[in-house]
Amino acid sequence: MSILSRRILLFSSAALTAAALLGPASAEDLKITIGYQTVVEPSKVPQADGAYEKATKATIDWRKFDSGADVIAAIASGSVDIGYVGSSPLAAAASRELPIETIFVVGLIGPSEALVARNGAGIEKVADLAGKKVAVPFVSTTHYSLLAALKHEGVDPKSVEVLNLRPPEIAAAFARGDIDAAYVWDPALGQVKTTGKVVLDSSQVAAWGAPTFDAWIVRTDFADKHPEAVRDFVKVTGEAYARFLAKPDAWSVSSPEAGKIAKLTGAKLEGVPELLKGYVFPSLEEQASDKFLGGATVQAVAATSAFLKEQGKVDAVLPDYSKYVTAKYASEALASN
Repeated sequence: MSILSRRILLFSSAALTAAALLGPASAEDLKITIGYQTVVEPSKVPQADGAYEKATKATIDWRKFDSGADVIAAIASGSVDIGYVGSSPLAAAASRELPIETIFVVGLIGPSEALVARNGAGIEKVADLAGKKVAVPFVSTTHYSLLAALKHEGVDPKSVEVLNLRPPEIAAAFARGDIDAAYVWDPALGQVKTTGKVVLDSSQVAAWGAPTFDAWIVRTDFADKHPEAVRDFVKVTGEAYARFLAKPDAWSVSSPEAGKIAKLTGAKLEGVPELLKGYVFPSLEEQASDKFLGGATVQAVAATSAFLKEQGKVDAVLPDYSKYVTAKYASEALASN
């Protein structure tokens, strides 16, 4: 055996011995890919501060997406571990039996998502949408809210030309006059409002019996392998919500929190405090209760799935959606405080 070969053998033996002594890869080697959206909500602050990396001791690749449907596609392909989605794409994904779990309900959607009609389009109410071009990201919460509004007001969906556009595309098409109305969220919502008027928002649609919400979901295979990381992700998110809920007025235009949110989302700084009021944010304690992950969220996903089936957006509904929602990580995050 040559000297070089002996040296390689000795080096390899030493490396194997060291690996055996050290055991399996440490948490510092963990890499997490998180798909986020440009929604104005409290967890953008710990994202900007690097708090998730510190808590999970992981390297995090934050990837921005324009819609929940895009996040679901990335999770289905295995390229995203944790993702931010609305209740409609969540329900569609669960109905297709994708391997996901809902781990945190971001908030119940209100004025933060709205139907805006372009000035001069002749739209004053939902009934006026017949014969008009209306843009939404397909299978999003705003798509769901639009269909629910049309149903409530007795408007045949086939009488409306509903176009599938992502939020940035919606803002551009609205500015060009290519569409008559759009149902969307910020920052696109703020842009279309400059040359349009709000016809209704999601708080009204919720009052009509079709509430929507946003949530964080995780791939089940990732959660099974790294339960502590998922727990710590939920804990950091819950802590951000607790800080906001304790002093919401402190998150003013001049606050560092508003500045960080505006930078990450692209929303106008002066609009951030008002946009934060566009959601009903549940606390970590509420997350683990039967009001949310402990029961009601399962019912909401089932109801959304049934509506999507009725509208022909999913092929079938499941008899039980409980496997797609878990209060485990919220409960563990509370216990670790």
